[in-house]
Amino acid sequence: MKGATLFISSKNYSSWSLRGFLLTRLSGLDFEEQVVSPDDPTRRAELLLQTSSIRIPYLVHGDVVVWDTLAMAEYLNETFPKAHMLPDDPKAGAHCRSVSGEMHSGFAALRGSLPMNLKLFRPDFTLWSAVRADISRITDIWRECLDTWHGPWLYGRRATIADAMYAPVATRFRTYDVKLDAKCEAYCEHVLGWPDMREWWAAAQREPEQIEELDIEF
Repeated sequence: MKGATLFISSKNYSSWSLRGFLLTRLSGLDFEEQVVSPDDPTRRAELLLQTSSIRIPYLVHGDVVVWDTLAMAEYLNETFPKAHMLPDDPKAGAHCRSVSGEMHSGFAALRGSLPMNLKLFRPDFTLWSAVRADISRITDIWRECLDTWHGPWLYGRRATIADAMYAPVATRFRTYDVKLDAKCEAYCEHVLGWPDMREWWAAAQREPEQIEELDIEF
């Protein structure tokens, strides 16, 4: 099969692009990045949560085109089974799929109120009740995984699809100064120290564009 290209959006603002990048890196697939134009209306609408579906990022691998991060995760896992993107244990694999799906389809309050912005820091940010409920559920998931599979990743000694799906949440917790218990704080630190995450974060700091709607004080 011919080479691969991952089409992404803003590295500073796009949590979905980050997930696509981490998933593709996890698979071991050699790929090039291509950034969709900042003037693309679909791209901007998705960043501002003004669209019902997410079509960026998408992966072109030979004659295969796949979008939606869960579809990308399943495709990459099937195509590169030696990458072990899901836990080997069937019970853990089912759990990993479940919490990844929950991240993919849920937590609307957190997405809307704490948009990803890697250049931003909001100390003592006010968290409304719906956001606190989302944070509580996410940290419950993290603690359950870490208690059951003993870390440092959610399913043990190797990063999986779930870690890629929840990685943007770790950045949101940092941006908006979310206070965490010791176990979840350690997991956040581990995710943010992921070499692929550090690479993405550094590139986001160099990104020149700014979207005022996502930088406002609110």
